[in-house]
Amino acid sequence: MKIEKSTRTQYKALLEKISRRYIQGQAQAIRSVNESIVNTNWDIGKYIIEFEQEGKPRAKYGTSLLENLSQDLTLRHGRGFSRSNLNYMRLFYLFYPICETLSHKLTWSHYCELVKIDNELERSFYFQQNILENWSIRELKRQKETGLFLRLAASKDKNKVLALAKKGQIIENPEDLVKDVYIFEFLKIHEPYIVSENELETKLIDNLQKFLLELGKGFTFVGRQYRIMINNTAYRVEYSDSRIIPIYSNCC
Repeated sequence: MKIEKSTRTQYKALLEKISRRYIQGQAQAIRSVNESIVNTNWDIGKYIIEFEQEGKPRAKYGTSLLENLSQDLTLRHGRGFSRSNLNYMRLFYLFYPICETLSHKLTWSHYCELVKIDNELERSFYFQQNILENWSIRELKRQKETGLFLRLAASKDKNKVLALAKKGQIIENPEDLVKDVYIFEFLKIHEPYIVSENELETKLIDNLQKFLLELGKGFTFVGRQYRIMINNTAYRVEYSDSRIIPIYSNCC
């Protein structure tokens, strides 16, 4: 029995070892493919810009260049060469001309969202913040649409705005964890925007992941109307005005 038990233990260890390595290999393959796509599209953007910069000899192609490329490349290689996608590649090289500065933590879809931002400081902020927070494409879009950069920059002077764009939102002080304004558009509360406290609480709990992402770093969910004990009395936090309300007294 001891031998059988030892063998089962060793087998389970082997199973876990193989499984971990397989998952690791999958992740490495995905990273490798993503890196290849990002580098390839950067090169394509470079080729387009270099062609455009040749000047008058190439001027006859004008604004039809991307249209022509889209049609011919699609005939040769299939999907992936729409005019808009080629334009993203072109902007990608324009905005990130030094390949070594690219982060392969971001996918091509992330970069497509970033090159849509005209303001250089704003684009740099979302680039850095995406790396820090490991945002999904959906979350990056949401943070852009709700103006995270503008909300954070509104209360900062010029030097702090420049630092924000260069490094992202670095948590250095307790107040850095708390935003001045929160955007809860994901709750889909319609005009006239009047809901009861219980309704708001329910909507926030139903959209817990989005709620925590909107709060920022350092937040976690430990329970609904979480109870605390003070001098053998149970209390709960009253969210509307931050009061502490007793639930019952003389608790054992």
